[in-house]
Amino acid sequence: MESESLPLFPLHAVLLPGAPLGLRVFERRYLDLVAECGRAGTGFGICLILEGEEVGTPATPAAFGVEARIEDFGNDRNGLLTLQVRGGRRFRVARTRVRDNGLLVGEVRWCDDTGTAALQPQHAAMATLLAELLDKVGGEYPGLGHAGANLRQLEDAAWVGWRLAELLPVSDEQRLALLQEDDPHRRLDRLLEWMDEE
Repeated sequence: MESESLPLFPLHAVLLPGAPLGLRVFERRYLDLVAECGRAGTGFGICLILEGEEVGTPATPAAFGVEARIEDFGNDRNGLLTLQVRGGRRFRVARTRVRDNGLLVGEVRWCDDTGTAALQPQHAAMATLLAELLDKVGGEYPGLGHAGANLRQLEDAAWVGWRLAELLPVSDEQRLALLQEDDPHRRLDRLLEWMDEE
């Protein structure tokens, strides 16, 4: 599989496939990135920072990340650019380079997340838990746990795993571990292990 260039936005946070994330953008390199993505209609990559900070010298990103697609933008009360992004495809970074403006660019290979995997019987209780959580938090998934409200998603192992990883109080390091796992059933197994440790 060929690699593709993708501008990277390292953060002290993990973006998950399908999950929303709000960003404030003020550094020139990231303002350039947003302008470039807007012109080309493309996204950018978000990776967890392993070493360094979000501002200043380019940080060392994790080898796995998620494509961020811009859904909305605006300004906060200080006039800073705000973005609302949503996680798309997972990727693995093969190598990075730094542009003259300090922007980190990754040569990435996209992970194959096509197709759906039916929830296995041992994970059925996790779908029930997710439905209850979604009923409580509402937001963009209101009423999903009720009969007839897009129950197909609650039968998809990958979707259930990503939404639980988004809503449960797991660490960024644990979310990164899930990003590195290709098998959606194994991701659910890991979530179960962590829940049992609580």
